[in-house]
Amino acid sequence: MNVTWAAKLGSDGAIVFYNLHQGRRVIAEAKKIPQNPCNIPETCPPFMVCYFDTVCQCPKQLLAQNDCSPPITSTCNSADLLYVGEMLDYSVLEFVKPYMNADINACKKACMGTCSCSALFFENSTGNCFLFDQIGGLKRAEVGSSGFVSFLKVSRNESGWQNHAKGSTNEAKHIIFLVIIVTATILVIAGLLYVGFYYYRRQKRLLEYPTENSEDDTFLDSFSGMPVRYTYRELCKATKNFSIKVGQGGFGSVYQGEMPDGTQLAVKKLESVGQGKKEFRAEVRIIGSIHHVHLVKLKGFCSEGVHRLLVYEFMGKRSLDKWIFKNKEESSILDWNTRFNIAMGTAKGLAYLHEECEFKIVHCDIKPENVLLDDNFNAKVSDFGMAKLMSREESLVYTTLRGTRGYLAPEWITNNPISEKSDVYSYGMVLLEIIGGRKSYDPGEIPEKAHLPSFAFKMLEEGNLKEILDPKLVINENDESIVSAIKVALWCIQEEMRLRPPMTKVVQMLEGLCDVPQPPMSLGPGARAYSGFLRWSSNEGTSSGLTEYNSDALLSDIRLSGPR
Repeated sequence: MNVTWAAKLGSDGAIVFYNLHQGRRVIAEAKKIPQNPCNIPETCPPFMVCYFDTVCQCPKQLLAQNDCSPPITSTCNSADLLYVGEMLDYSVLEFVKPYMNADINACKKACMGTCSCSALFFENSTGNCFLFDQIGGLKRAEVGSSGFVSFLKVSRNESGWQNHAKGSTNEAKHIIFLVIIVTATILVIAGLLYVGFYYYRRQKRLLEYPTENSEDDTFLDSFSGMPVRYTYRELCKATKNFSIKVGQGGFGSVYQGEMPDGTQLAVKKLESVGQGKKEFRAEVRIIGSIHHVHLVKLKGFCSEGVHRLLVYEFMGKRSLDKWIFKNKEESSILDWNTRFNIAMGTAKGLAYLHEECEFKIVHCDIKPENVLLDDNFNAKVSDFGMAKLMSREESLVYTTLRGTRGYLAPEWITNNPISEKSDVYSYGMVLLEIIGGRKSYDPGEIPEKAHLPSFAFKMLEEGNLKEILDPKLVINENDESIVSAIKVALWCIQEEMRLRPPMTKVVQMLEGLCDVPQPPMSLGPGARAYSGFLRWSSNEGTSSGLTEYNSDALLSDIRLSGPR
């Protein structure tokens, strides 16, 4: 007789087998596997023990925790083993190999030395030791079995957790403790804010109205003939609390001001504490004791606390770059005579710095932004914060890199010594920009014209120098000063320092007191590499000519006749 069986997996995890007659009618329940419900894995929650009647109980060693969850840890340090009980079993044990075979002490030592171990089971009858990183529900050992001894690894600072109070009393203590901590933290923060605000207000008052002389006093007192010394309060009032900003420099901003007698002032407020201090001392020392019609006049200064300000005569037409670069309206175009006079005035100012002072003064930052114009468009060199002093016996000097890309002479880039001829190179770049009415490098131009110095040398070779001129200019075709100025600019930007004329010779050539020789007509390899570097690193590229042509043999040394 054939017998048909059916198996059904119940929701409780047990499998029930049914014996069926033909016609598939159930006649009897044959067998249920497992018969003991506690043998079904995870019958009870973690750490609880299942008894034969499927009652889940927490071991008495874990009763101090409401949810029967001890503070398990898997660290190697600051941990203890908590005894859970004996005659226990774990459904997984029959499916895994023991970690080791030893005595109970060795098993406990192995768990303590294994960071990932959270629980251990040890079988006394066999010496088998099992380690687990996590466990689920437990069960009582079967009748006739010795079962296992179990330990859990708990945090040492929590080893006394069994003695903690249970229920709402424990929670209330935690809440009170948290409230105390939060309140104390808020009070500490509020106290720190109050102290910080008080200190800030006190320092602000000291800075605005200092009562002691600044550290610059000794330095300033060591020089005679210093200009007027203003108070910070006076300059705040003159500039209406620095409300009219007319310019921005590398180390500070420039503001327009007016003294009670109606005198217009330009006040430069140094804002960089470190480098600004160096610039302040350099400018007061250099320009405070020299006077020339084409150098901006330092009328006074202020040094109180951390406040360092320089007071200049006010230049109504601002800086040269505003006129040759930014303004495109017809009414703002400078005619050739005005541009030529600006170039001449700038050259005379530099010649005075190089030749007529006690020390040679190398400006180190000649650019259109540092050429200021008065109401009659007379040029005056300004901003001496980067200037370098050289004795009359020195021809070359090493110094740190300073200046503005696009106007730097090649020796700055190659870390060679500099001299007053480095200013000559910068002046040549400015002169080219005055003539062309554009930046020395303009990516908006066609490639042939993008780099103004290269284009100028090409036009020199083709004999078409007037192509370099600003196309907006209306010129007299017979005016030879245009061609002379272009040639002078090309001499000034020679790569070799010795080929550049001194500024005194530049003045003479511009005045027409001596002929201007033909500059070299090609760029040398060093100059081409340098101009390429500038085109890559900046929108202000420069170039120069390289030749063995000795300008000193052609240009006589003529000195200016003192301050003017």
